[in-house]
Amino acid sequence: MAVRAVRGAIQVDADERDQVLDATTELLQAVLERNQLASDDLISVIFTATPDLRSEFPAYAARQMGITDVPLMCAREIDVSGAMPRVLRLLAHVETPLSRQDIRHVYLRGAAGLRTDLPT
Repeated sequence: MAVRAVRGAIQVDADERDQVLDATTELLQAVLERNQLASDDLISVIFTATPDLRSEFPAYAARQMGITDVPLMCAREIDVSGAMPRVLRLLAHVETPLSRQDIRHVYLRGAAGLRTDLPT
C-alpha cells in the first residue's frame, strides 16, 4: 500500500456557510469516489480557501460526513491578484494501491478551469 496525495478544488457562488459546507462535501465525496477510497484510507486532509471565503471552516463539512478520526487543517490560500475567487481546495494524503499516474485529481464547477489538462 502506497501513500499518495490527491488534489481537488471547487468554486462556490457566494461566501455563505451552507454553500461552503455543501461544496466541501461534494468535493471530498468526489475525491473519495473517483479514487475508490474510503474514509479509513485518509491519512490527513489540508483544506484551503481563498481570502474571500470566511463563513465556515471547510473541515467542518468533513466532520459532518463522519470523518472524525483524521487530522484536518484549514488554511488561507495566498491572495494573488487576478486569481479565481471563491475557491476551496484540498490536499488529501491517502493510503491506496493506485499508482501515482492512476490518481484522479478532482476539479469541480468553476474550478475545473484551473486544471484544463486533467480529464474530467
